[in-house]
Amino acid sequence: MSLVWGVDVQQVDISGKAVSLRTATAVGAIRLRPETLRRIREGRVEKGDPIGLAKMMAVLAAKQTPNLLALCHPLKIEHTDVDVAIGEDSISVSVTVTAHEKTGVEMEALTAVAVALLNIWDLVKAYEKDEGGQYPHTSIESIRVVRKVKMPVEAPRAA
Repeated sequence: MSLVWGVDVQQVDISGKAVSLRTATAVGAIRLRPETLRRIREGRVEKGDPIGLAKMMAVLAAKQTPNLLALCHPLKIEHTDVDVAIGEDSISVSVTVTAHEKTGVEMEALTAVAVALLNIWDLVKAYEKDEGGQYPHTSIESIRVVRKVKMPVEAPRAA
């Protein structure tokens, strides 16, 4: 174990683990005012398209996870699927990350969801503030892993 900033930490040793197909899906939502959701639907957000930006930043965030979370292993992500849906009082984000690796991809999926939602907030914050500059109606909620799959990879057969 090594001492980092006065805290004992240790990255898990995955060197002896076999490569498996790893998939994880995480979800979350941002609660917004109805007027803000209407602006998004009508394409009237001054800063740009929150949905398009959320999708792009989710993919980039998944790839950057080991730079943000100290003990995450760098992984070769093979696919990141992002779904964004505008509801009655919120926008939901679902991200599925896939890789053939020795460790899971759930932290990458969670990071992607969180960053997507933060980017939406950033683009619409001007419409969410009350008279005092506060955000009484805005919240990021329920970020969680809803699915995690680990499938062994079969060895190629001899010809």
